[in-house]
Parts: sequence; structure tokens; C-alpha cells
Amino acid sequence: MSGTSSPEAVKKLLENMQSDLRALSLECKKKFPPVKEAIVLCFRLHFTKDNITNNTAAATVRQVVTVVFERMVAEDERHRDIIEQPVLVQGNSNRRSVSTLKPCAKDAYMLFQDLCQLVNADAPYWLVGMTEMTRTFGLELLESVLNDFPQVFLQHQEFSFLLKERVCPLVIKLFSPNIKFRQGSSTSSSPAPVEKPYFPICMRLLRVVSVLIKQFYSLLVTECEIFLSLLVKFLDADKPQWLRAVAVESIHRFCVQPQLLRSFCQSYDMKQHSTKVFRDIVNALGSFIQSLFLVPPTGNPATSNQAGNNNLGGSVSAPANSGMVGIGGGVTLLPAFEYRGTWIPILTITVQGSAKATYLEMLDKVEPPTIPEGYAMSVAFHCLLDLVRGITSMIEGELGEVETECQTTTEEGSSPTQSTEQQDLQSTSDQMDKEIVSRAVWEEMVNACWCGLLAALSLLLDASTDEAATENILKAELTMAALCGRLGLVTSRDAFITAICKGSLPPHYALTVLNTTTAATLSSKSYSVQGQSVMMISPSSESHQQVVAVGQPLAVQPQGTVMLTSKNIQCMRTLLNLAHCHGAVLGTSWQLVLATLQHLVWILGLKPSSGGALKPGRAVEGPSTVLTTAVMTDLPVISNILSRLFESSQYLDDVSLHHLINALCSLSLEAMDMAYGNNKEPSLFAVAKLLETGLVNMHRIEILWRPLTGHLLEVCQHPNSRMREWGAEALTSLIKAGLTFNHDPPLSQNQRLQLLLLNPLKEMSNINHPDIRLKQLECVLQILQSQGDSLGPGWPLVLGVMGAIRNDQGESLIRTAFQCLQLVVTDFLPTMPCTCLQIVVDVAGSFGLHNQELNISLTSIGLLWNISDYFFQRGETIEKELNKEEAAQQKQAEEKGVVLNRPFHPAPPFDCLWLCLYAKLGELCVDPRPAVRKSAGQTLFSTIGAHGTLLQHSTWHTVIWKVLFHLLDRVRESSTTADKEKIESGGGNILIHHSRDTAEKQWAETWVLTLAGVARIFNTRRYLLQPLGDFSRAWDVLLDHIQSAALSKNNEVSLAALKSFQEILQIVSPVRDSDKPETPPVVNVPVPVLIGPISGMSRPFVRTDSIGEKLGRYSSSEPPIVTDELEDLNLWWAAWNTWYRIGSESTKPPITFDKLTFIPSQPFLTALIQIFPALYQHIKTGFNMDDLQKLGVILHSAISVPISSDASPFILPSYTEAVLTSLQEAVLTALDVLQKAICVGPENMQIMYPAIFDQLLAFVEFSCKPPQYGQLETKHIANAKYNQAEWVALNYVPFAERSLEVVVDLYQKTACHKAVVNEKVLQNIIKTLRVPLSLKYSCPSESTWKLAVSSLLRVLSIGLPVARQHASSGKFDSMWPELANTFEDFLFTKSIPPDNLSIQEFQRNENIDVEVVQLISNEILPYANFIPKEFVGQIMTMLNKGSIHSQSSSFTEAEIDIRLREEFSKMCFETLLQFSFSNKVTTPQEGYISRMALSVLLKRSQDVLHRYIEDERLSGKCPLPRQQVTEIIFVLKAVSTLIDSLKKTQPENVDGNTWAQVIALYPTLVECITCSSSEVCSALKEALVPFKDFMQPPASRVQNGES
Repeated sequence: MSGTSSPEAVKKLLENMQSDLRALSLECKKKFPPVKEAIVLCFRLHFTKDNITNNTAAATVRQVVTVVFERMVAEDERHRDIIEQPVLVQGNSNRRSVSTLKPCAKDAYMLFQDLCQLVNADAPYWLVGMTEMTRTFGLELLESVLNDFPQVFLQHQEFSFLLKERVCPLVIKLFSPNIKFRQGSSTSSSPAPVEKPYFPICMRLLRVVSVLIKQFYSLLVTECEIFLSLLVKFLDADKPQWLRAVAVESIHRFCVQPQLLRSFCQSYDMKQHSTKVFRDIVNALGSFIQSLFLVPPTGNPATSNQAGNNNLGGSVSAPANSGMVGIGGGVTLLPAFEYRGTWIPILTITVQGSAKATYLEMLDKVEPPTIPEGYAMSVAFHCLLDLVRGITSMIEGELGEVETECQTTTEEGSSPTQSTEQQDLQSTSDQMDKEIVSRAVWEEMVNACWCGLLAALSLLLDASTDEAATENILKAELTMAALCGRLGLVTSRDAFITAICKGSLPPHYALTVLNTTTAATLSSKSYSVQGQSVMMISPSSESHQQVVAVGQPLAVQPQGTVMLTSKNIQCMRTLLNLAHCHGAVLGTSWQLVLATLQHLVWILGLKPSSGGALKPGRAVEGPSTVLTTAVMTDLPVISNILSRLFESSQYLDDVSLHHLINALCSLSLEAMDMAYGNNKEPSLFAVAKLLETGLVNMHRIEILWRPLTGHLLEVCQHPNSRMREWGAEALTSLIKAGLTFNHDPPLSQNQRLQLLLLNPLKEMSNINHPDIRLKQLECVLQILQSQGDSLGPGWPLVLGVMGAIRNDQGESLIRTAFQCLQLVVTDFLPTMPCTCLQIVVDVAGSFGLHNQELNISLTSIGLLWNISDYFFQRGETIEKELNKEEAAQQKQAEEKGVVLNRPFHPAPPFDCLWLCLYAKLGELCVDPRPAVRKSAGQTLFSTIGAHGTLLQHSTWHTVIWKVLFHLLDRVRESSTTADKEKIESGGGNILIHHSRDTAEKQWAETWVLTLAGVARIFNTRRYLLQPLGDFSRAWDVLLDHIQSAALSKNNEVSLAALKSFQEILQIVSPVRDSDKPETPPVVNVPVPVLIGPISGMSRPFVRTDSIGEKLGRYSSSEPPIVTDELEDLNLWWAAWNTWYRIGSESTKPPITFDKLTFIPSQPFLTALIQIFPALYQHIKTGFNMDDLQKLGVILHSAISVPISSDASPFILPSYTEAVLTSLQEAVLTALDVLQKAICVGPENMQIMYPAIFDQLLAFVEFSCKPPQYGQLETKHIANAKYNQAEWVALNYVPFAERSLEVVVDLYQKTACHKAVVNEKVLQNIIKTLRVPLSLKYSCPSESTWKLAVSSLLRVLSIGLPVARQHASSGKFDSMWPELANTFEDFLFTKSIPPDNLSIQEFQRNENIDVEVVQLISNEILPYANFIPKEFVGQIMTMLNKGSIHSQSSSFTEAEIDIRLREEFSKMCFETLLQFSFSNKVTTPQEGYISRMALSVLLKRSQDVLHRYIEDERLSGKCPLPRQQVTEIIFVLKAVSTLIDSLKKTQPENVDGNTWAQVIALYPTLVECITCSSSEVCSALKEALVPFKDFMQPPASRVQNGES
């Protein structure tokens, strides 16, 4: 064919050849003419001048080449089954190797070899006749063969050899201009065929390289290392833009093939002494991207040729408006990167995951194309994204497979049969080896690429202005972080997370956690990776981002505000996403993530709400957070994601969960440090999220409970109130949630867990902040309300919390705690273990002692009563349970070899419970507040009274000594030392009654209550107490307390002590049934009415077991105990001694007196004396004279005590009424009881009569001489001023008179008793009566002397016969003179009757005198012979004196008749007369009486007459006074009567002396004749007439002498 042939002909020829080739390819078996001629022909045609021919020939050549290789493939197919021995390829020779090939293969080999020769500008071996060949076309052909028939080169060693020996050197050679060329340098001095890189060849070379690497990497490891290194170099900033663009495109092709990248890593990066190719690729991309920002995108030469260090000084940056594209008049922002003024648009270049190149496909371009701005950046960006996506998806896929395989093998291996066991072990170990290898590759890949990736992505993130691009970058960082986490590469993981965190926060935000972590290495400006310089560019702050929020930074000293952009929010969402989806691999990076989130939440102003979720809220201080509407709508979403993030923690494994908790705790610690020293709003993020995490992980709460609650307890102690409040909120919410959660197994079966959950509640008690304690108590209240029934072993903890409230912790706290306790006591006592009841008692008691709120104290005492009631009702069950528990504890203690120690040991446990209750109430009985003491005291004694029967007998010993006496001691001590200062008011406007207006008076009330209570117990429970060993000692102690109370200087206490004394003396000793007394018991002896009711033994006991049973139970073997009579007596004698000590001490007059002197009150003394009769009944058998003496002293002193003037109106009757005070009644009653007892008692008791008489007579003396009380001056009641501290003497007259009556009655009964006779009782009575009788009108009361007279008469009527009876013994000798004096003093009293005495009164009084004379005439004179003569003489003299009228000058004439006691004188005279003429003298004594009487009478007459005569003479004409006239008349009549009587008497009875005396009267009578009174004269006549009988002649002396 010549060159002149027409193009049509050529075209036709080529078409024929194409059809022939088709036929050839169909019928490969036939032998065709050699192909090479056709190929040569086509090549030559391709280089004609005609375009059409050229193109058609080119297409034909391509087809011919394809056909040749297809033939070879077909040939291989045919011979596939015949296995040939492969002949080793000879190293150097080209031709020799062909001999082994089959025909078609040979053709293909020769063709490919010649193509390489031609491209290399060498002569072909096979295609002889070829004249020219362009490199571009040759490279295209090579590329198509390599691309289309890779299997040929991989299956045939000859072809592999060609690749190694021909293709690779060729490529390297052709690349050299590109390598040597430096943009901006002088032309290269090397003799290369092309001066400058030539775009068509360069681009085609890169395509070939791509194919080589993609298809034959395994064959050409070393060569590929060179190619890849070259590629990396092409990215340098000093290479032409187009070269960099196509290089990036080529790299992009590898980036979408993760397996290829894996191979790179294995082959190079993991080999020693090998280039770290994979690392270099990634770093090169990073540097490339940086250089694009730093180098102007135009091809202009730059000032510096050092990569990454070019200044932007002289370079032209992109026009400001280059990012704006006008569309319909509006302006939209193109997606772009912008960094420090360099603006690079982002172009849409490829579908994600595929590397569709633009410039590598420009096969028709000869000149380098203009690269649009941003193209290279976009491709590089996609390289990074695809690289990350590929690597992560590949590694994660493989990881997933490994994990599933591990699971299946472990599952299968869980039940291996004998036969397969060996096999399984083998496969497992293989698998493990495989996994170790794989893991090494994965780690190397990540380690190789992360630095470069991070540097590039961080920069892009900072520069990105497009939301989608930002999203992609963040996604890449997130997937890398997650992958590093899964592989456990902590440094790289933290670095990626730090990058996201920094992106979330405003630029330059001071967050230490991001600057001090492992990422610190990254913040240095530049670091070297295998000699490759990678620049870390610090984020630029001037990014054109939309600001969506302005808030305060979270810092100790916030400086101004910070702004959040939409990109920050986007980063935040990525961060949330990371934490949410990959929380399990975050490990220690939780710290970073959470710290960042905390700051963001703070800036956005999210505040925690219930359950720990964050809700938008106002900032508390500083400028409010400003949020745009855009972010406002986002906030709920963010808040929601935040909550979901922590909700998803329930799916984390335990280790990851611990990482999360630790991170939150350290975050919280930082927040706490920040909040110290100021009361600003703290960051509550960590606390809220700890709560949230705890709530969602309830199913495995045990593993995180301790660190979680331990930290929250620290938060609760923080000085910042808001911080504390949330700490407490979180803690209490967790505890409540933990208790209500449906655990498996349930809490009721998992006591350890329940105690674990409740423990922090207890720990809160160590915190002193009241707000925390309030939260704690509110929590307890809620737990009780919801979980109270199922607390079980948690009760001690819960009760401990209530009990831990101290007095100084404020009223509201105490009130809340008390509410809890009330709830417990009202609702939960039956549900709690009985062992906790003691704690309830302790807690209730402790509230009683709180002094913040009186009502609480009082109510708590009420609760103690309710508790005691509960014990009583449920006694049996409680006792059983406690005994069981006790046995278990005892066993444990024995095993451990320790002694079981509990209060009140060894009492049984149920009794100990009671004792604890009593002890608590006992403590409250000595509280400083009177109301509490009163209430506690009443409750204590009611409880012991109502429920004491439940106690074991032996326990009573403890009750008496450790509870009751201990209490009495304390009360006594407090009372005696109490303050006497007056208390003005009881707080507020409460007035205090004067009886309680000092502390001392208030304590007095307590003492009264306590003593009464103890006494009542001794009384009602005597049957229980007496059998106890030391009852007598207890009795003594009780008596001692009664004594000290009775002697206290307080009327209330002392009186009450006596009431208690009375009460314990009412006790009847128990008696055997067989000894039932026939007589009524001694207590029924009349006893005076006691003050106040006293409950005796008749009180019914509401108990299932009767007292009899009780007694039986204590000693079932013996008959019921009967107290030893002797011991009983001892008790009563002890009581007597106490009584005596009280009496003598209290009534002893004080030495000095002043206003404050204490003088016992009348009611006290009355009660004291009233006790004696009852006491006496028990001790009368041994009561002797000494005791009586003691009694007398007390009675006397008691009666002598005066009363204060202000009490007098209530005690004293009006003075005129003769009434006894109750004290006086009591004294007389005491003596009455005594004398009655003596009366019926044995002989030896009667010696006491005289003493009783003495006592009574002493009282009688009070009528005239009231007793003196020490040195005290008393006033008469009439003069006492009411309401002044004066002492008033009582009116003793009624008392003395009553005593006198008693004396008379007693004497009537006892006059003849030997003792009465011997002790001269009669004489004493007379002696005592002599005083009022001699005073007569001078007595304080008129009734006294009258009673004294009548009493004397009665006594004498009984006593004189007795005296006569004992005349001989001389026992009454001393009485007679006393009696004579008494008569004398009375009948001739010196006291003057009062002026106002009426005549009738006078006559009545005279009659009394007459009665006395009658007594003398009837009872004394007739028995003169038994009576001493002196006495009779005195009587006669007295009668004589009485028979003559004694003149009283004071009488008026009119009254003289009466006042002269005519009747009395007459009576005296008659008595004298009567005894003058006793006819029958039976004894010399009687004669003596008569003689004496006559001589007295005659002498008396003589005196009267003489005096009359004298007076008559002196008076002259005046008449004499009426009474004197009457007297003389009476005497004259008496003389005449006497003489008559003497005449009638037998002469021998009349003494001669008598007659002589009679006759001696005569001259005197004669002298009276001169008197002027006619009445006297007539009487004188009658008197003189009888004298005629004496007129006889015188007899002779002798006669007379004889007679």
C-alpha cells in the first residue's frame, strides 16, 4: 500500500481487517497468516496525515491488540485441564523464555515486548517494519492491555518478567522530568528528552502506574514503593498545579481501595528499613491541603520554596466576592473553605466512595489544562474522607468477624465432645494467631495515618464554611476516634476526640482538660513524621460563621462573654453522637467529652431539672445567655440527646461504665473546686448526670454505688448551697429509686444490697449543713411512706438517721425528723424486726430531750407511752423473737469467744427492752423543762403501773435500783440545788403562777411526782418486791428519800413526802390462806382521815395471770412466800425511826429567826401526826416508854409551831368559835390510839398511862400559858396583819380544854391502876388544874376555869376514894396540901371579876363555889379520919374564912346583897356547923373534926362581932354598909343556932373549951346593944335569950375540981 492511496480505500481496508480480526478471534484454531503484518500496517496507517484514517487505525490497533490477548486467553482456557510442568523463567534472555509458550501466547508476548520497546524509543523485535510510534499512544496501549488482561501477567511467569524488566524501568525513566522539575527553578541541566513535565505523557504514566499498583501490586512490591514515593513527591508545592492535580487524582484511586492500602501498610510500613509509604501518603495529603491554604492558587512563583512555610505576604488572595454567585439578584454563599483570608471553594467532583478522575481522563489534551480553583482541594478532601471511610469500614468489618468467630467458638467449645476437643483447640489457636496478625496490621494502619489525618481534618474543620463539609469532616473524626477506641489506641483516640471537643468550643476557649491531655503533642506548631513535615495550624478565630449563642464561659472569674457558632453546635452534636454510639470505647476520654459538654451546656444556659435531665433555664447571675431562635429550637433536642446519651450508659459494659462514672466524678470535683469561696451558681452538669447515670443503671447498681454515692456525699458537704442542694437531691433520688427498683433477686431477699443502698443515707448524718439534713429527712419520710413495710434490716439505719438530729440543728429539722418518728410509731412498729424496737425507744427518748420545741418533747413522751402499749399488747411475740435473736447472738459471741454485751445484762431481752424504755423516761424526768419532767414522770409511773407485771421477777430488782432509785437520787439532787431566782414569765406572754415562779418550785413539783410514783409502786407491787433479797435495803433507801423530801424546806415537797409515807404504810402483809385472821386486820383500827386518797391493795390488776399465779410462778416448789414476821417488824421499825427523825427535825425550833426562816406548815404537821396511828398499829408490840417519850416530844413541838399570818384565815376559825385545828385533832387522836391500845394491851403496857397523863396535862396548861416556839415572837391572831410575814399563835384554849376532857375520861378509866396511883397522877392533875383555877377570871377564856372546876370535881369524885384507900401507903400524902392550896386559890381567888359581869353570871359562878364546898362537906370531911389533920385544919380555916362575908369596896349598895356570896358564906357556915355537931362520933377523928369546926366557928363569930362594934362606933350617925349589917345578923343567928345545937348534943360530946368559947361571946353580944339597926337588935335578942341557961349559981371549988 502506498501512501497515495485514497483515504476511503484505507478506511475500507481497515474495516476489512477488523472483520477479519473478528473472524480470527472466533476461529482461533485455524492457522491465519501472521498477525504482526496486520498490526504493523495499522500502526503505520495511524501515523498518516489524515485525521479520519488516524482515528480509524488507532481504533483498529487497539482492537488488534485486544484480539491477540483474547486469543491467548482462549488458548489458556483450552489447555487449562492439561497440567504442565512450568519451566523456570530464565532471568536475562528475552527470546529464550518464549520457547515454553504456546503459539497465541507467543504472539501476545512478542507484541507486548515490542510495545515496551517502541515506547522506550527502541527498535521492535517482532513488529519489524514499524517506522514511528508516539509515546502517548504506546502508553495508552500498554495501559489497556494491563487493565484488560491482568490474569495473563499474573498466570504466566514470562509476562510477569516483562512487567518487572520492561514496564517498570520504562515508567520510572519516563517519570524523571517530573521528578527533577522544580517550579520556579532554572531549567534542568540533565539531558532529558523533555525539558519540562509534559502533561499527556505524565498523565498517561500516572494511569499506567495506577493500573500497575491496582492489578500487580503483589508482583511489583519494590517497584510500587518507588511509584508511590514518586506520587507523594508530585504533591509538593513546587510542582505544577496540573501535576499536583493528577497526582491527587491518582492517590484518590488508591484511597477508595482499603485492601490495597492495607497491603501497602503490610508491605512497607510494617517492614523494617522500608519507606513508610502509607504514612507518607496520608501526611502528603495533609501537607498538600495545608500548602493550598498557604500558597496562592495561581501558578506564580512564590518567594519561598520550603513546603508549608510560605508567607502570604506578597501573594494574591482570592477576591473577596469570589464565593458569591449571583442568582436571580439574590446572593447565596458557595460551599468553601476559608482560612486566614484564603478562600477555596468546594467543588462537587465525585460520588462518595468512587474515584472518578477528571484530568486523568483528558487523553485528548496536549497542553496542561487550567485547573479550576478548589479542584485539587476538593479531591484531596475526598481522598481523606474516602481513606477514613475505607479503612474504618474494613477494619471494623474484620473486627466484627473476629468477635463473632470468638463467640461461636466459645459457644461451641462450651460443650466439646472428646473426639473434637483436640481439633477445636487447634482451630482456636490458629484463630488467635490470625487475630494477632490482623490486629497488628490494623494498629499499624491507624498509627501510620492518624497524625496526618488529624492535622488535615482539624485544619479543614476550622476552615470549613459549609455545613455538609463540616458534617463530613466531623464524621471522619468521629469514625476514626471510634476505631482507635475499639483498637485500644488511646493516644490517637484522645487526639481525635480533643479535635472534636475543640471544635465544639469557641476559639481560644480556656479549657485546661483539652490542653493538658495526650493531645498536647498536637498543639505544638509542627512535628515531623518520618522526615515529612506536617504543620499543625492553630484554629483561626476570624471564620465567617453565624453566631447562634452568646453565653458566659464556665470559669472561676468569668471574663466577658463567649460566642457559639452554628459550627460549634454541629461539633457538639457530633460529640454527643460519639458518646452516645461509641461510649463503650471511650474509656478515659470520657473526661474530655464530658468536660466539653459541661462547658457547652453552661454556655447555652442549660440547668438540671428533676431526674438529672438538663432543661433550658435562665442564668442566675451575670448577663443572661443570648440565644438565637435557631439554637432555641435546637436546645430541647440537644437536651434530649444529652439525656439519651446517659440513658444509653445502661448498655455499656462494667468497665466502660466505671470510666464514665470516674469522668463525671472528676468533672464534679473540678466544679466543686471552682465553686469554693463564692456563692455563684456552680456547674451542676456532672452531679445531674451522675444522677441520671445511676438511675438508668439500677439493674447493676452494686458495681457503681460506692464511687457514685461516695462522691455525692462529698458534694453534699460543699459550702456552696446550690451545689450541696443538688448533691443531696441526686443522692436522695438515687436512694429512693434504688429502693423502689424491682431488683433481681428482690431486696427483701438481698439484705446486703438493701443496706448498701441505705448506707449513704446514714452517712449524710455526718454532714452538718441543715439543708442537707432536711433533704435527708424528707427522703426518709418518703421512704417510710412508700417502702416502710419492707425495710426489714434497713430499720436501724433509718432510725439512726432520725436519731442523729442534734439539739442545735434548728427547729424545722427536728420537726421533720420527728414527723418520721411519729410515722414509724403509728404505722410501722409491727413490721420492723423486734431488735429495732430498742432503737425506736432511744430515738423517741432523744427527741424528748431536744429543747427546741416543747411540743415535740411532750409528744415524744406520748410516743413512748404508745410504744409501751405496743410492747404490752404484742408482748408474747416480741419476747419470742427477741429470745430467738438473743440465742443466735449468744452463739455467735461464743464462737468468737467474746462476751455478749448489751445494756441491763443479764435481764432477759424483753425485760431489757422495758428497762431501756424506763431508763429513757427516767432521763426525761430530770429534763430542765418542768412540763417535760411532769409528763415523763406521769408516763413512767403509769407504764410501770400498767405493764410492770410483764417483767420477770428478777428484773424488778433492776427497776427498783437502776431506774427508780437512780431517778429519785437525781431529782433530789436537782431539787436541792435548784435556783431560787424568780422567773418573770414563761416565754411569750405566758404568766407563771406564783407557786411555780422559781426553778426550785418547779423542781419541787417533779420531786413530789417522782416520790409519789415510787411510793405507789412500793405499795401496789409489794407482793413482787418483798420476795427480792434486798427488799429491806430498798425500803430503807425509800424511807431515806421520804425523809429528805419531808425535811426539805418546801411545803409542797414535804407535805407530799408525808403523803407518800402514808401510802406505803397502808400495806397489808401477805398472809397464808391457812392463817386467815379471825379478827379483822389491824389496819382497820380507826385511823383519822388521811390527806388525799390513797390506793390500797384493793386495786384490780387487769392481767391474764392473777397475783396468786404470779407468786406461784416464782416459787412453784414451795407454798407462796410469806414475809418473815421479824423482817416485817424491822421494816415498820425502820419506818418508825424515819418518822421520828422527820418529826424531831421538822418541829425543832430554829435557833435564829428572820423573814426567810422556814417553819413547817400546819397541813405538813397534821399529816406527820396522822401517820403515827397507822404506823403504831405495826409497831405497838415493841413500843416502849422511850418511844413514847420521843412521841411526846414531837407532839409537843408540833403543837407549838405557829402559823404564818397569810395562812391563818385558811387554818384558824374565827377566834370566838371553840374549834380545834386538824393538827390538834390529830395529836389527840394519836394519844387516843395509844391509850386505847394500852387499855386492851398487856399489863406491862399500863406503865405508860402516867406518861400519857403528863402529855395531856402539858397540853392542858396551854389554856393559860400558850407554848413558846423557840425564840419566835408570835402575835395574837387579832393583831396579825394578813399578808405580812408575821407568825400567829394559835388559839390553844379549845385544844387544852379538849385535852382536859380527855384527862378526866382517862382518869375515870384508870384511877385505880397501879401505875396511876404510884406515879401520883391525881396530884399532877390537881396541880395542873390549880393554874386555871387560881387565875379564874384572869384565864384567857372564861370556859377554861369552869371546865377546870367541873373536871376537878369529877376527878376528885373518882380519885378521893382511891386516895383514902391508899391512905396508909402514904402515896397520896403529897396530894393533900396541893388539893388544899387549889381549893384555897380557887375559892378565894385574887382575880377580880370583870366589871361587865351580869348578876345572873355572878350567881352562876357563886353556885360553882357552892358546889366545891358541897364536895368538901360530902367527900372530904366525912372521911376526916383517913385524911391528914393538917389538911382538915386547912379546910376548916377555909370554911371559916368563907363563912364570914368579905367586904368588897367596889360594890354599889344595890348589889351588895348578891356580891357578898351570901349563899357561899352560908354554905361554909353550915358545913362548919354540920361538922360542929356531929352527934355520932364513931372515931376520935370525927370528934376532932367537930371540935375543930366549933372552935373555928366560934372564933369567926367573935371576930365579926368585934369588927361590927368597932365600925358602929366609928360610923356615928351614918348607917353601916348593907353587907356588914347582913353579916352581923347572920352571925347572931348562927350563935343562937349554935347554942341550941350544943344544948341538944349530949354533954359528953361537947368539949369544955367549947362552952368556955360560947360563954366568952356573951360580953361581946352585950356591947352590941347600942346598935341603931332594928334588924340587928331583933337578932341580938334572939342570940341573948339562950344565955339564960348558963345563968347558974357558982358551984363550990371542990365540987368543981372533982368533976
